Amino acid sequence: MPQEITVGSHVWVEDQELAWVDGVVTSVNGNEAEVETINGNQVTTKLSKLYPKDMEAPDTGVDDMTKLSYLHEPAVLHNLATRYGIKEIYVRSTSFLTYCGNILIAINPFQAISHLYDTELMDSYKGAQLGDRSPHVFAITDVAYRAMNNEGKSNSILVSGESGAGKTETTKMIMRYLAYLGGHAAAEARTVERKVLESNPVLEAFGNAKTVRNNNSSRFGKFVEIQFDACGQISGAAIRTYLLEKSRVCQISEPERNYHCFYLLCAAPPKEIEKYKLGDPKSFHYLNQSSCYELVGVDDSHDYLATKKAMDIVGISVEEQDAIFRIVAAILHLGNIAFALEGEDSSVLEDDKAKFHLQVAAELLMCDLEALETALCKRNMVTPEEVIKRSLDPLGAAISRDGLAKTIYARLFDWLVKKINVSIGQDPDSKCLIGVLDIYGFESFKTSSFEQFCINFTNEKLQQHFNQHVFKMEQSVYQEEEIDWSYIDFVDNQDVLDLIEKKPGGIISLLDETCMFPKSTHETFAQKLYQTFKDHKRFVKPKLARTEFTIVHYAGEVQYQCDQFLDKNKDYIVPEHQELLSTSKCSFIASLFPSLNAETPKSGKFSSIGSRFKVKSYVLASLLQLQLQQLMDILNSTEPHYIRCIKPNSDLRPEIFENVSVLQQLRSGGVLEAIRVKCEGYPTNRIFSEFLERFSILVPEVLKENVEENVACKSIMEKVGLSNYQIGKTKIFLRAGQMAELDGRKAKLLGESAKVIQKQVRSRIARKRYVRIQTASICIQTVLRGEKRTAAAVKIQKSARRKSASRKYTNIKSSAIVVQTGIRAMVARNEFRSKMQNHSATIKAATEEEEKDSGKEEKDIGKEEKDNGKEEKDIGKEEKDVGKEEKDVGKEEKDSGKEVEEPEDKEPEKQPTVEVQEKEELPDPPVAVLEQNKPDKTDVSPDKEQEVTEESNEPYHIVEEISSPIQDVLTAEELPSEVEQLKVLLIGEKKRADEYQKKHAEAQELSEQRRKKLEETEKKVHQLQESLNRLLFSMSEQFSQLKTILQTPSSSKPASPPIARVDYFDNSDNSDASSTGSDFAFPASGRDSANNSCPRPKAPQVHVKDATATEITGTADSDKEGAFDDYF
Repeated sequence: MPQEITVGSHVWVEDQELAWVDGVVTSVNGNEAEVETINGNQVTTKLSKLYPKDMEAPDTGVDDMTKLSYLHEPAVLHNLATRYGIKEIYVRSTSFLTYCGNILIAINPFQAISHLYDTELMDSYKGAQLGDRSPHVFAITDVAYRAMNNEGKSNSILVSGESGAGKTETTKMIMRYLAYLGGHAAAEARTVERKVLESNPVLEAFGNAKTVRNNNSSRFGKFVEIQFDACGQISGAAIRTYLLEKSRVCQISEPERNYHCFYLLCAAPPKEIEKYKLGDPKSFHYLNQSSCYELVGVDDSHDYLATKKAMDIVGISVEEQDAIFRIVAAILHLGNIAFALEGEDSSVLEDDKAKFHLQVAAELLMCDLEALETALCKRNMVTPEEVIKRSLDPLGAAISRDGLAKTIYARLFDWLVKKINVSIGQDPDSKCLIGVLDIYGFESFKTSSFEQFCINFTNEKLQQHFNQHVFKMEQSVYQEEEIDWSYIDFVDNQDVLDLIEKKPGGIISLLDETCMFPKSTHETFAQKLYQTFKDHKRFVKPKLARTEFTIVHYAGEVQYQCDQFLDKNKDYIVPEHQELLSTSKCSFIASLFPSLNAETPKSGKFSSIGSRFKVKSYVLASLLQLQLQQLMDILNSTEPHYIRCIKPNSDLRPEIFENVSVLQQLRSGGVLEAIRVKCEGYPTNRIFSEFLERFSILVPEVLKENVEENVACKSIMEKVGLSNYQIGKTKIFLRAGQMAELDGRKAKLLGESAKVIQKQVRSRIARKRYVRIQTASICIQTVLRGEKRTAAAVKIQKSARRKSASRKYTNIKSSAIVVQTGIRAMVARNEFRSKMQNHSATIKAATEEEEKDSGKEEKDIGKEEKDNGKEEKDIGKEEKDVGKEEKDVGKEEKDSGKEVEEPEDKEPEKQPTVEVQEKEELPDPPVAVLEQNKPDKTDVSPDKEQEVTEESNEPYHIVEEISSPIQDVLTAEELPSEVEQLKVLLIGEKKRADEYQKKHAEAQELSEQRRKKLEETEKKVHQLQESLNRLLFSMSEQFSQLKTILQTPSSSKPASPPIARVDYFDNSDNSDASSTGSDFAFPASGRDSANNSCPRPKAPQVHVKDATATEITGTADSDKEGAFDDYF
């Protein structure tokens, strides 16, 4: 549709996650277009893959698909999603609004919707015309019922969809509404309609199971024929079943369950459980292959009682019910019989548990125990001479066991269907019926086997019937409107059906042929398929595949694995099993397995339910083919109505709509195929009045002319330039894309008209704005011109006054800066002078104290030098010389101090002459300068050091001069002279400051020389101290030896001479320097003194004291060795 897509068009574009998403075309380049989606993404795609979106569609969607302006895949999907969002689960898809051939799409809501199926709603749909009320399953059923009564023709309702889409519930509602329309009086017990309704729980218990997609999935197909009499009341019914999934009895996968009846029996009352020797479902092999044993919201014990009640209603006696549940229990016990290998190829029961279950199964089936074991473990081979018994290995015995279980269950299910039909009864005089078909939908799994092949074959047959019906509906519409439709090409799926069922040469024929040869395998069957259909367009051989093949169905490709095709196609019973069960003491079980002579001819090896249809084929695929043909014959004789059930999501949760999943189901259900067939003809039709109302804007002059509606519609199409349309009696029929073309023309015309209107409106608005601005400008100009001179004069005066004031301010500011500079300099000099005086006084005091301390030290050192020799005398002389030098330095500092004080006395202070009140603080002198001026700590004695430190820590008394206010204000003429005087004073002060700086440097140099001499003297004192310490150490050793001698006990001398004890006392204040390791104390080195001086140690004082024997030895009770230590 490239001609319909332009820039700005609203379109549908493909999306991987949402299937289809709407957007706006932003640019068109040749055959490609760039679309901005509603998600904000930019997509570039071909124009042929874009579909127009109807912007005039209602927000709630439409209940009839034929009302869609654009009948294509994204429009159908969007309409379904919109309806599902407002909880409208039914949508009608009809080709024309008559009583025949209606298609209803039903979406499973997965939740209970109130008043959706109550009696009041049934009353509202009863007799209502189709289209008067919203789509509903009751509306379709009512149309079928009234058509049957009015026209005397049978109708059928075909319900299809995948597992979980709601087919079973929809079928129940159809049968319930039919019972409501054609039922008997409520007082009648066990009426036909009630038996029909109660047959559903029985068939669900034995034919439904939980699957991956659905908790109550029907594992068989069902066609219910409800017969009516001439008065429209139900007079009989018959149920036909198809394709029961027998393999589920013995094999299930996670998270599925087996058939419901097994779990219902395990939840029966305790008395019945004990009767059948059952227990927990987890203990049975056929049930514990999956971990799912219970369903959410389902009570198995309650359903068991409900099932028995339904059996009573449909006419199953108590004895028959007991026999049915005995068979169900026997199947569970059969599954627990395990086999072990004995010898090379024979098998026996594995253990006592297997023997117990074998015995219980034999009791329930009422057959011989040994015969049952033999039937499971051995086989009879018939030869012309004799019958040979062959033992089976454990695997073969297990297969035999599972085959017996499946056969028993299949025969039981067939009996139930037959019993229900007999109980309900059929009316041979009935002329009309309504058939309800509930069958599998199209299936495609990762592993698709024989069951999926049969199901998809059935759907192919139904799809062909559906396509033909849709095409017939189109034909009927065109015939009623008397338009030409002969060129419409109808494409069906007959080629796929020929591939499957054609005789000879079809897949089913080849499968039957392969099953006839005992040595055939699945590989043999696959090779036959590859050779026969290698050139068929619907058959595909996968690469590197040996037992797989692919069929291109109408709903898509499905790949089948034919590994088990042969085994599953052979629907036969083992003669040993047949003979065993036919001799059962239970008449019910024996009736399920009549003797081989009565059931089949001698030459037949395979036996099946196909014998009921009197066919010669003994394989399941051929039987299915025959059943489907019979079903098609019935459907072709009725007027069909279709209900397509849709599952909105795979999680079975409400209010979730998955576009991709729903779209696949629409394709599988044939809805999109019906749309394709419809698009081949005239997919869009409108009655004349609706068409004129929507598109008369394209040719307005048509409405002015007094012409008929069909002529007016034709004139519009001619003026627009479209062809290939058809004018009917009441409608105009448009080809695919023509509605979009008309909408595009209409949108373009409306766009151009909108531009013209916008141009006029904007022009008028701009004109009004211009006039308003012009008027305001004139007013402003008038006022400005009247005040021009006044404004100019004011501006000149302002500029002149500003210039004069600025000049005066600049002069005053420069003069004030000069005066402030002088005053601040004078204040700074005074502060500096005061600090210098304080500093000089501090240095002088420190120098005097150093001289006194140096004199004392020289005296002490002199005494020590006299006692120790010439060496000490020399040191004393040097110290005296140092003292003299210190005195000379002190005198010089005194002289320099006097010289510093003299200029301060000579130069008087002058009062400031400017009214400035400012106080400037000089920063503290640098730390380096203060430390240079500090006296050396080595030159100060310990006694005086604290005093000097305290004096130096006293705050400086800074003399602050604050200029006092001047009473008389100086005139501007006196300021220059004052400034000159201040400059002269400033120069003089700078000179004096330079002189003081030089003298300070000389004094500092002299102090450095004196410090070096003191360091040399200190070294010599240290040497003398070390010599004295060595002398004292030698004396200490002598005293120690004497102490040792005195402590030695002597018995020969009772009295010892007096012993002299020498006590050394340290008179110094430094007690921490005393030795704690001996009994003698020595003064510490002078290095540790506070002033780093070396005072001469005091001479030790010796005290002689008599020591008696008692003092030495102590008492008898005391420690003799410790007495001397205590004494010393």
